[in-house]
Amino acid sequence: MVRIKLILIAIASILALGSAGIWLLISERQVAQEHRAKFLGSSKEYPTSGGQKMNVEW
Repeated sequence: MVRIKLILIAIASILALGSAGIWLLISERQVAQEHRAKFLGSSKEYPTSGGQKMNVEW
C-alpha cells in the first residue's frame, strides 16, 4: 500500500516537473523570438514596399 503511494507520488512529481519545464522552455523561446523581432525589425509592425519601410498611419 505504501509502496503504491510512493510510486504514484513519484510519477505525479515527475509529470509536474516535466510540464513546468516544457512551459518554461516555450515561454523563453517566445521571449527570445520577440527580442529578435525587435532587434532585427519586424515585418508585421512595418509593412515593406519595394524594400523600404512604410510609415504606419493611425
